[in-house]
Amino acid sequence: MKTRIGVLTSGGDCPGLNAVLRGVALAGEKLNFDVLGFLDGFEGLLPPGRFVMLDRRSTSGIMPRGGTILGTTNRGHFVAKIGTGNRAIVPVEVIARARATLNAEGVEALIIVGGDGSMTTALQMQEAGINCIGVPKTIDNDLEATAMTFGFDSAVATVADACDRLHTTATSHKRIMVVEVMGRHAGWIALHGGLAGGAHVILIPELKFQYEKIIDAIQAREAKGSVYSLVVAAEGACPAEGQPVMRQRSDAENRFGGIGDVVAAEIAARTGKETRCTVLGHLQRGGPPTTLDRILGTRFGVKAVQLANEGHFGAMVSYQNYQVRHVPIADAVNRLRLVPPHGEMVQTARDVDISFGD
Repeated sequence: MKTRIGVLTSGGDCPGLNAVLRGVALAGEKLNFDVLGFLDGFEGLLPPGRFVMLDRRSTSGIMPRGGTILGTTNRGHFVAKIGTGNRAIVPVEVIARARATLNAEGVEALIIVGGDGSMTTALQMQEAGINCIGVPKTIDNDLEATAMTFGFDSAVATVADACDRLHTTATSHKRIMVVEVMGRHAGWIALHGGLAGGAHVILIPELKFQYEKIIDAIQAREAKGSVYSLVVAAEGACPAEGQPVMRQRSDAENRFGGIGDVVAAEIAARTGKETRCTVLGHLQRGGPPTTLDRILGTRFGVKAVQLANEGHFGAMVSYQNYQVRHVPIADAVNRLRLVPPHGEMVQTARDVDISFGD
């Protein structure tokens, strides 16, 4: 009987997930593995188990496609709650049901593709005796244990494209344009997207901003003859005296969002200039992956299968120094990688006259 491994995609979708699945399927086929793709994240593990077989035929042509052919969710039975020691915990009976499904299908190892929350669940499953391998996934690029995650480059490309388009309309109307981008606690998307898109002000969570400084930057541009300005604001950006703007939700936890409108209103009130805000939102998650994300996703998928074949369970794929390696999942969870406020990227932006409002 062939060795059977499973794979699932959990949490938010992002470009490059299908490249990972294709990498897992083709690398698994080379080792004569059967690969079971569980549907809709961890929920597919619950009895009787919902999965499809992933092979050369079923993954043909999927690499350019955004999203995930397996489906995903960040809701359901596996939504972790904060327990002892501030660690997110999935109920033990839910883990037991997942183990029963995997045992019934003869799955010897499970590849879990997801973000920090999914890796926390993977760690708990590993500790419960389920052989797990993690593949990090987040457009936010904020996992400390890996220098880059697939999906980030595609999100940055979307931001840069939006900036390119907003430059022309802002120039035509002599407006101030504010672009709100994703990133939660980390400013990587705003920093890279703003730098690539020629922004004049970039607001990130790691550098508290002052409205006076933003206005100074805009007025300095006007003094030099510039009739418009472009501001890129990370959703977690926060004024020096204030709190991040959150969207209140009755059916789930509150989420970042709304800082763009707040900044636009303040700029308009303080300068008298027409100011508009564009919120990119889920546009940053959708669409085809860039070539970089297709390659990185494929490398991550292949590495995960290699780890399964070598018995390196409890490990997470990691990209470091241009090489795909692995680290213990336990060393990867709950560790955010934030933008260094005095790092080379921030200094590069300052040297081309980008203000951070600080």
